[in-house]
Parts: sequence; structure tokens; C-alpha cells
Amino acid sequence: MAWSYKRLWIMLVNKEMKRTDLLRVAGITSSALARMGKNQPVTMNTLEKICAAFHCQIEDIVEYIPDSSPEDTKQV
Repeated sequence: MAWSYKRLWIMLVNKEMKRTDLLRVAGITSSALARMGKNQPVTMNTLEKICAAFHCQIEDIVEYIPDSSPEDTKQV
């Protein structure tokens, strides 16, 4: 599975904010920001802080992109 925070980065651009502004406004850690920069999963607590800071829903900032490997497409 893969996570994409592209929607969050677009939101920051639209608000004319930098990633460092996100740290201050949302109160998240620099390690969480680094993980998001690599499209790695972060805690729900981190996502909650961002949603609260921007008054948005989780789907406004993160997207789940399933792997397209053949094993993942097999029926259970």
C-alpha cells in the first residue's frame, strides 16, 4: 500500500504556506513531516492535528493508493 500527501502539499501552496509553517500551525513533529515528505504513513494523531488546523477532512490531505502488484488483485 502507498500513501500520498499530494493533496496536503497542494493545499499548502494554495494557502501560500511552507512546510515549516505546517509544523507551527498544526503542531506536528518534524519527523512526521519528514515521513509525509516520503509518502510514508503517519499516526492518526498527526492527521487529526492537520485536519483540525485547516478545518478539513482527512481525504482533503491524504490519499490511499493501492499497490498494483498481481498478488494484491487475487480474490480472497
